This record gives sequence, structure tokens and C-alpha cells, in this order.
Amino acid sequence: MRKRPFISLAAGVTAAGGAALAYASLIERNLFTLRRIDVPALEPDAEPMRILHISDLHMMPDQRRKQAWVAALIGTDPDLVVVTGDNMASPEAIPGVLRALDPLLHLPGAFVFGSNDYRGPLWKNPLQYLLPEREYVQGVELPAEDLRAAFTDAGWTDLNNARTVIKAGGRSVELVGVDDPHVDRDDYPSVSGPASAGADLHIGVTHTPASRVLDPMAADGFNLLLAGHTHGGQVCVPGYGALTTNCDLPTAMAKGLHRWPGSDAWLHVSAGLGTHPTAPIRFACRPEATILTLIPR
Repeated sequence: MRKRPFISLAAGVTAAGGAALAYASLIERNLFTLRRIDVPALEPDAEPMRILHISDLHMMPDQRRKQAWVAALIGTDPDLVVVTGDNMASPEAIPGVLRALDPLLHLPGAFVFGSNDYRGPLWKNPLQYLLPEREYVQGVELPAEDLRAAFTDAGWTDLNNARTVIKAGGRSVELVGVDDPHVDRDDYPSVSGPASAGADLHIGVTHTPASRVLDPMAADGFNLLLAGHTHGGQVCVPGYGALTTNCDLPTAMAKGLHRWPGSDAWLHVSAGLGTHPTAPIRFACRPEATILTLIPR
């Protein structure tokens, strides 16, 4: 008789777990959400400026719902589009990425790449992401140079270990970026130096929000830092948040807007719009893009 309550409890736990997995894989990962955040990063009396931050599409060729949702973001009327990498999840993904981003390619834009723009994903145990030290293994080569050419031919700025000044929203914007620190492609020293006093806004861009990149960017005077990579934790605990960021960023900063410690810079980490194809789930962490409205300090 004593076994019956235990069996009932086990059955209940199993059913709840199955329901949560079904929700995470079938529903929440497709609940694309537009976040709107005000960032006090402009000089007093400056006109507001809108930045659309997109990250971690991890696009598969058949993800037409995601492609249509991203394309519709043109309706947010951004002044500048910044894409922080991991656009592809398949060698055949470029047409889908371009279907998603094509309406936005006509606007001022800039991008960096993530590791999953260079190499495709492999199956791995999701619990490995909780290990601080783990071997990083990459899969098939992806057409990164074709995607780079498509973006730059459209007029977007390649910020992979690069620095430039562009016009957007009627003002001068200085941008600095690095290639993905997660796979040691970053070279910030090659583009480092004090922010230009002649620019109206200074933005640092990276896929992985690694402190070895963000610290010197903030020290150089780049007062808005944009990153992705974390997926916001992807599978979070309600009321607690992310369990991992897959880098040295604290889990409390896994997504959203935060002050970068020890500086006056703001860091925005996008939870991204996709998932690793072998772990197509999100829980308590909806896929997202963000409109950052820059306002006077």
C-alpha cells in the first residue's frame, strides 16, 4: 500500500516534466518577443535614437515563421540595426537569413560574427553547458564569407576586429567590434584606443560578452556595449533566472540592460531569437529582439 503514493508522485512528476518539455520545445521557443528598453546614453537635450539589436538567429532553412517575424521588425523604424552573430545553424541557411533581414539591410547597420557563423553545431549533452571547463567541439564549415559578402554588399559595416564611424539617426556613431571571443577570434588590441571626441555616440559590439573584451571597450569610452551568445540562459528557473551564460558573464547579467561593473558603460545582452538545433527548447526565456531607445542621460 505504501508504494501507491510514491508511484502516484512519480507519475505526476513525469507528467509535469513531459508537459514542461512540450511547452519549451513546441510553444515558448516560437514565442518571438520584441523588447523595448530606454537607455540613458545620450547628451542632454539630444533627440532619442532607436537601435534594433538582433542576435543568435541560429537559422535553419525551413524556419519561415522566424524569418517572417524578423522581417516584420522593419515596422519598428530603427535608426540603426546591430546584429551580434550566430546567424546560421546549417550550410543552407543563408537564404533564410537574408529573407529575415532583407527589409533591414536598407538601413544603416553593423554586425559581428559568432562561432556558429563559421562552424555548424554538433549534438552535445546540454548539461555540459553547466561545466566551467569543457572541450569545445565544432561541426561542419558554414559559408561565413558568403554571408559576410551579402551583408557588406548591402552596406552594413563589418565590425569583426574593426572600428569605424558611420552616420545613423542624423548623428555620428563610432563603432568598435571584435570577432567571437568564444573561439578566440577576438583581437581588441588591434582596434583599441580612446573613443573619438568628435562622435555623438560610441558603441562596442561583440558576440560573446567576455570580460576581456568588455573591460577595455568600456575603459576606452564606449558607453553602450552590445552582445548576444548567452541565449539568456535558454532554460531558466522561474523566479531565479539563468543557470549559465556559457562565458564569464555573471548569470544575473544573462540578458537585458545592465551597468558594466567599474564603468559608466551600459551593457545590453540579447537573449537571442534561436536555439542550438540539437536543443530546440526555451523555458522561462522567450526568444527576443530589442529596440533600444537611446535617451539623454
